[in-house]
Amino acid sequence: MAVAEQQTVADAQPAAAGTRVPTVIVDDVHIVYTVYGAGTGKGSATAALARLVTRKSNPNIRRVHAVKGVTFTAYRGEAIGIIGSNGSGKSTILRAIAGLLPPESGKIYTDGQPSLLGVNAALMNDLTGSTNVVLGGLAMGMSQEEVRERYQGIVDFSGINEKGDFISLPMRTYSSGMAARLRFSIAAAKNHDVLMIDEALATGDRAFQKRSEERIRELRKEAGTVFLVSHNNNSIRDTCDRVVWLEKGELLMDGPTDDVIKAYESHSGK
Repeated sequence: MAVAEQQTVADAQPAAAGTRVPTVIVDDVHIVYTVYGAGTGKGSATAALARLVTRKSNPNIRRVHAVKGVTFTAYRGEAIGIIGSNGSGKSTILRAIAGLLPPESGKIYTDGQPSLLGVNAALMNDLTGSTNVVLGGLAMGMSQEEVRERYQGIVDFSGINEKGDFISLPMRTYSSGMAARLRFSIAAAKNHDVLMIDEALATGDRAFQKRSEERIRELRKEAGTVFLVSHNNNSIRDTCDRVVWLEKGELLMDGPTDDVIKAYESHSGK
């Protein structure tokens, strides 16, 4: 069994002149979770302490094989949708590409540092939206001058000030949709080698979704690679030229958007 690794694409596959440039290579990746399913009821702390004292293992610990031998290559300038039913491994594979989740086996090669944007991406709830824009920009590697130059564009793109001066209020006062729009707006203000978006567009209104889809197309033109996880097949169709379909942790299909979504909808009865 291969040792799990995460390396640069250049180490794995040097690009020849005139060929497509790979940005992410996922090579026979397996990801396994350890789930501690028991011990949440009354007396669980006492039971856990007793197991520690007696050195008995927890019989309810189980291993979940979340991703099973997935292999694909992403290229510069592509927008790739990742679809599948709940629990199919979509978010898991993105976290592995981002370096947040080590594979059990297999290898992941990346060109540059992938950026993962999800609905739970960390912003600081006790700070204002304005302060989070600055901190988010700095965290992505922008200089203070770049943050100042892009600040108003980020706020305008998010649309959160359309009904009041919400950018000056603490994030904890925002709805989930407002917070998601601000997260995407901060991330989209910078060009990324690889940007991964996990359901972050699902909570915005249609006007924001259209702006977001246009920005994704711009990122592709700027030689980046975009992965989009979404249950909205129309958003996938509008944004992506290729789709990867995962089901129960396995890669079922990888190909042109219309072909894969048609097969997926036929399979799921949508």
